[in-house]
Amino acid sequence: MNDLLPFRSLLTPEGRALLDEVRGTAPADELAVATRLRREHPAELVSAALGQARLRQRAAAKFGTEDAERMFFTPNGVEQSTRTSVAAYRARRMKDLGVTSVADLCCGIGGDAIALARAGIQVLAVDRDPLTAQVARANADALGLAGLIEVREADVTEVDTAAYDAVFVDPARRGGRGRIFDPEAYSPPLSWAVGAASAARVAALKIAPGIPHETVPAGAEAEWISDGGDVKEAVLWFGAGLRPGAVRATLLPGPRTLLGRGLPDPQVRPVGRYLYEPDGAVIRAHLVAEVAESVGGGRVDETNAYVTADELRPTPYASAYEITDQLHFNVKKLKALLREREVGTLTVKKRGSAVEPEELRRKVKPQGPNSATVFLTRVAGAPTMLLGAPVNG
Repeated sequence: MNDLLPFRSLLTPEGRALLDEVRGTAPADELAVATRLRREHPAELVSAALGQARLRQRAAAKFGTEDAERMFFTPNGVEQSTRTSVAAYRARRMKDLGVTSVADLCCGIGGDAIALARAGIQVLAVDRDPLTAQVARANADALGLAGLIEVREADVTEVDTAAYDAVFVDPARRGGRGRIFDPEAYSPPLSWAVGAASAARVAALKIAPGIPHETVPAGAEAEWISDGGDVKEAVLWFGAGLRPGAVRATLLPGPRTLLGRGLPDPQVRPVGRYLYEPDGAVIRAHLVAEVAESVGGGRVDETNAYVTADELRPTPYASAYEITDQLHFNVKKLKALLREREVGTLTVKKRGSAVEPEELRRKVKPQGPNSATVFLTRVAGAPTMLLGAPVNG
């Protein structure tokens, strides 16, 4: 409860005025600003305002500057909340499934509840932490969504969700020792969340993208989502209008969705003129075979996800590179080749290699006006360097 008092002070007229005054304060200026403001305001309120200003600056990357400067955050809330683009996509999908009301369990600071409400969906947002629930309520008010979002401080396992079309569960996946990888160690456990999903017409459970496929419940549709090429989350979907057992990779912005068709692993083949690097969501969803088929290619090695082909067939689900050279792993030969090509800007990518990109750059010391990409990987079991450049980029 001690954390609640400083936060509540930010919601007073004095606190809000102070938040406006410290907006955008640079870290280097904080001490001077704090010293000046403490002459007129309580020290605890000044510290809370400056702390909130820092959190708002960090949150802008996820929520956008306009929303972040009006919202309230906790350190865990900034770290664990869903990026707005991902939350908005998921909310649109729920809307398309006919959902009009959602019980958002483990709502955190309210990022998903905000996206759902902006999609026109009535939301019950539940969190058992008093401060987190208070922050979620303040965010609903700050963004003019209080009429669509009811925030309740409660244990989610004790909430009756029968009156809602859908259930959304975002279990805590971090503990005192960092990230939790066992779904049954989530809070609440995945098994409880799956049980809660059965009580609703539609349900979505947010999980870590690294979840083993064998732990995905048989009745779920599994979706891996990336945004700008970065894998953000996986979601298990249940209920009407969904496809139990289906696997999909969704890429934002777009969205573009690749549905799995149960294809066998692609064959390993010699490196062709083009190399395709599948999006991370495609790799996590185990849909590399679908990409390989679409480009008429195969894998360079059975241990990695790189796809190679002789012809260029652009696909939104993989980045294409034109390969100019294939070398056995040899730093001296690579350095000589880069000097010959006058390569000064070197992008290093790796799969199946223990070499760190920065370490390689230090050793080859690229210099010159040209750029190139080197892939450190295995080809037919052998450590290999593939040199090339992105297509149309």
